[in-house]
Amino acid sequence: MTNEGSSTAVLADSRELAVSAAEAALEKKAENPVVLELTGLTVVADYFVVCSGESTTQVRAISEHIEDELRKAGIRPIGIEGRKHGHWVLLDYGDVIVHIFEKETRTFYDLEKLWMDAKTIDLDEDKSDMGWKDKRAVHS
Repeated sequence: MTNEGSSTAVLADSRELAVSAAEAALEKKAENPVVLELTGLTVVADYFVVCSGESTTQVRAISEHIEDELRKAGIRPIGIEGRKHGHWVLLDYGDVIVHIFEKETRTFYDLEKLWMDAKTIDLDEDKSDMGWKDKRAVHS
């Protein structure tokens, strides 16, 4: 996530980080992980990773696993919010923000609809060509 003189390098690193976080979430059986590319839509972050768990215990476990897996790669969060209660845990990695929701909380806040203009990364595609999809097509 360091800028090596090229904004493309930063985006590629951020994209890889977002996908890695989503894959780590899947290892703990997170439901419906989505990676949203927010570049050009907000200055908050380049990517949001959104997923959910069945219970507050699972939400905490998913968040801890993501943190542990990224730490193995030498990446630490800038901040963590919500882990104590477990309804919505936010892991802030600067250009990438990971949101892990309890199922009902995710439905209530519906970040995917709020950011419906964002592109999504299809996690099932080959990593070398992650398959961009236009989120607007899903909601029209």
